[in-house]
Amino acid sequence: MAKRVVIDPITRIEGHLRVDVEVDQGSVQKAWASCTMWRGLEKVLIGRDPREAWLTVQRFCGVCTTVHAMASVRGVEDSLKLMIPPNAQMIRNLILIGHALHDHIVHFYHLSALDWVDVTTIGNADPKKAASLAQSLSDWPGNSVKAMTEVQRKIKGLIAGGQLGIFAHGYWGHPEMRLSPEANLMAVSHYLQALEYQRKANQVVAMLGGKTPHIQNLTVGGVANAINPDSMAALNLDRIYRMKALFDEVAAFVQQVYVPDVCAIAALYPEWLERGMGASNFLAVPDLPTDPRNTTFDLPGGVITDMNLAGVRPIKDWSDPTLRKAVTEDVTHAWYEGDAPQHPWQGETIPKPGPFEDEGKYSWVKAPRYEGRPTEVGPLAAVLTGYAQGHTLTKKWADAALATINGLSKKQFGPAALRSSLGRHGARAIRAAMLSELAGTHLQRLMDNVANGDGRVHNPPTFPAGEVAGVGFHEAPRGTLSHWVVVKDGKVHNYQAVVPTTWNASPRDHKEQPGPYEASIEGLPIADAESPLEVLRAVHAFDPCMACACHVLTPNGEKVSTVKVL
Repeated sequence: MAKRVVIDPITRIEGHLRVDVEVDQGSVQKAWASCTMWRGLEKVLIGRDPREAWLTVQRFCGVCTTVHAMASVRGVEDSLKLMIPPNAQMIRNLILIGHALHDHIVHFYHLSALDWVDVTTIGNADPKKAASLAQSLSDWPGNSVKAMTEVQRKIKGLIAGGQLGIFAHGYWGHPEMRLSPEANLMAVSHYLQALEYQRKANQVVAMLGGKTPHIQNLTVGGVANAINPDSMAALNLDRIYRMKALFDEVAAFVQQVYVPDVCAIAALYPEWLERGMGASNFLAVPDLPTDPRNTTFDLPGGVITDMNLAGVRPIKDWSDPTLRKAVTEDVTHAWYEGDAPQHPWQGETIPKPGPFEDEGKYSWVKAPRYEGRPTEVGPLAAVLTGYAQGHTLTKKWADAALATINGLSKKQFGPAALRSSLGRHGARAIRAAMLSELAGTHLQRLMDNVANGDGRVHNPPTFPAGEVAGVGFHEAPRGTLSHWVVVKDGKVHNYQAVVPTTWNASPRDHKEQPGPYEASIEGLPIADAESPLEVLRAVHAFDPCMACACHVLTPNGEKVSTVKVL
């Protein structure tokens, strides 16, 4: 007999996501992904100065602030065909690299690792064996017996005192938790170390952005950073070298800890390289532009249809006509007014609240589609499209990760195995390793430009009479982000943000095609319907950010609801 299981919320920190599943004969037969809050900031922007939109849209979320700011200024600049100076381009790129490294580290260790790691077994671990396991993966200095012993002491103290704190809620003892005590000890040791290295990545964002979250240094036309090699109050070579030192430390952690940890867990749970496949269509946009006209990039973009890697269609730049025409949003099963799918420039955000209906409307997230197809975005899409095009840096790290997994598991997995729950974690680690290399490249370019006496950071915008439209793209940590803006007589006339989690958490569309979350859950084996850990593993692998997808507040700020965070 089918059993209905409701998980609400399903995320540890960033909530508002409810997932319903029907479980029958030990597997999920059908799934519904429901965002339970409405995002209405697009309507706040109407009639405002487009030069200030980037400040407002950072409030979509308290985590992903930087990416929305960047997509917003790029959208307004696109509407004006406005170029930005090389210094501004490189400063923006460094901010995005720092933000992404921080985000990827946090996602794996602090938001997802506890889906695979049982903290309560650490007391039974042998620190010498844990250190030996870690040292077999890399020569990271933090893999010593002393480090493992100290972490075990801390965790045993927490458990004995009943004060698990950040480890209080978990599926401890679940039959799907199969790591050895030593592997669990290694993972938790790195979990705690990761707290320090995500902070170092974020320091770079703050040094260039003025603060983080909610950076303050952007302008439509460039950045507001003063550059003066002779001034301690401005961006100078000394400050650039300080950022380099931080990036070097983060790169070492990513390459010697993060990537090996993900590979080890994938090898120890090899069946999860075949579970949670989800959608078969993928989209990634090029990013880290290297010229003022946004025509050349360090990271490639592309589209894959029906998992046909050989048939990948490259996206050369953001002016790609198909890219700009192919995106629509469907509200058949979302709580909004409207019937036919709409292109974002013509899109509306008119709420139509109602009950949760299995066959009707059940989410505040719209259903983005690329050429009418449910399409996954994110590190998996970026790695698959880059790998299929032979992108050097993508192939380097993807091949290295797959070789490590294959060596540890004694199995043979190719790039297609990344289309899975643990494959998504692998793709995110691959992407982080790529960015850790590119950080040095972009710092050197900025350093060379500053040393040559170029201090330009801003080109002033001029808004014409009448109507212009633009779109700002960014391949954010969670995937393709786009801000679509229509400017009329110098004011925002329409604004729509199509964010990564909207793509991935989308409900069914008018053709009843499930979104990527839903598709990844359906068919999952479930060991215990009362403790649906498998569903968490599949959804968390996408790194949900529901605040970016939806947001609501009351004018008086009163409490709306109380939820328990898993």
